[in-house]
Amino acid sequence: MSRVPAVVITGPGTNRDHDVAAALELAGADVRIVSSRALVDRPSHLGDARLAVVAGGFSYADSLGAGRMLALDLTLGLGDRLQDFVDRGRPLLGICNGFQVLSRTSLLPGSLGHNAQGDFDCRWVVLDRVERSNSIWTKGIEDPIHCPIAHGEGRYVHPDPESLAAAGQVALRYRSTNPNGSVDDIAGVSDPTGLVLGLMPHPENHIVLRQHPHHRRGGGGPAHLGLRIFEAGVAHAKKL
Repeated sequence: MSRVPAVVITGPGTNRDHDVAAALELAGADVRIVSSRALVDRPSHLGDARLAVVAGGFSYADSLGAGRMLALDLTLGLGDRLQDFVDRGRPLLGICNGFQVLSRTSLLPGSLGHNAQGDFDCRWVVLDRVERSNSIWTKGIEDPIHCPIAHGEGRYVHPDPESLAAAGQVALRYRSTNPNGSVDDIAGVSDPTGLVLGLMPHPENHIVLRQHPHHRRGGGGPAHLGLRIFEAGVAHAKKL
């Protein structure tokens, strides 16, 4: 089957774009990395894609708040094109800073605040897929996902997390350790369609076994790779 055309959206300061591209390529996508400015100049980059990811990093050095400036780039420059992308059934993923961006564009519910402990946190975490999730990005995943976090503003906030969970929009939860104080241990949320997913951890940094800090002791086996999230997104996009 032909490879899925995908676009990785970046901004000044983004630093996980090549990691995301590598994950998508392993999952079966043909990837183009495009800056938000280039995307505004040539919206066809988005129109030609069947899958899109807003990569993590520190776009615009988190000026005026994490993800705010890149979100303005996309909303003012592209208007409703991101929403149109989703309306056509195409999956959209926001990772870390990308999650912050998508929440500021109103494509995802809730918001991200400063970590409860007040510090930047970088460590490995374990994520459980929520069984009732509507997310196409976690479809078929049963085992926990192991991947790192690296953020200072990753505390997920929502006024009614129970209704969010009842609607199937809680996709991933932190297991055992909640690193940032997110409400109800929420690590990832989706939109009502299940096509859009935002998560703070970085699954693109666990796409091969040797990336796990305990891989020589059997930690982070194939079932726990973050790659599986990208494989699920690509599998859905191949049906379009």
